[in-house]
Amino acid sequence: MLKKIRQALLQKRDNPHPDFEDSALYKDEEESLDVTFARELTDIGGKFVYCDGEISVIENLIGLVEELGMTKIYAWEPSVNVLLKHYGFPYLATDRNFEQAEIGITACEALIARNGSVMISNANEGGRRLSIYPPVHIVLAKASQLVMDIRHAIAQLKDRYPTYLPSMVTTITGPSRTADIEKKLVLGAHGPKELYVFLIEDRF
Repeated sequence: MLKKIRQALLQKRDNPHPDFEDSALYKDEEESLDVTFARELTDIGGKFVYCDGEISVIENLIGLVEELGMTKIYAWEPSVNVLLKHYGFPYLATDRNFEQAEIGITACEALIARNGSVMISNANEGGRRLSIYPPVHIVLAKASQLVMDIRHAIAQLKDRYPTYLPSMVTTITGPSRTADIEKKLVLGAHGPKELYVFLIEDRF
């Protein structure tokens, strides 16, 4: 069998699908990026919160924290901390007693509208832990970070890190879930049970 495979590889043939790379994989979206992202995110169990500015972010955060009844909130990224500190929102900026964390607040690299995914990397101060360990993950993202597909997100990532890419780049598509055991869907098996994306309008 290996001999036949080797012989087949030696025989040069024309590509039977020369236009494959140029063919559209998805239908064109008729709705805007933010509407598409919100729809896809909520379809997979995530929560979408639109914020028309920083004050709206804080107001929605306060309402959510009160609703959840949680107080152990961790945020390590400078851009997030500056916002929270400016408005006096309580948070923990170190990893002390991190095993007790209830909420992790992070930024992101991009929002992928096509499937409602959030792209993150370890280039941010949140590293590999803050978006995974706490049972509730809140992402603060700007509307200008919205892209349609993952290829656009990767292109942005390469522009942002021209010398080298982060060692960990991943996409989060809804709350953590698994159906490995008896094919029963379980949320939070390998990460947060709840995912909130606060989209901050910055395109005025």
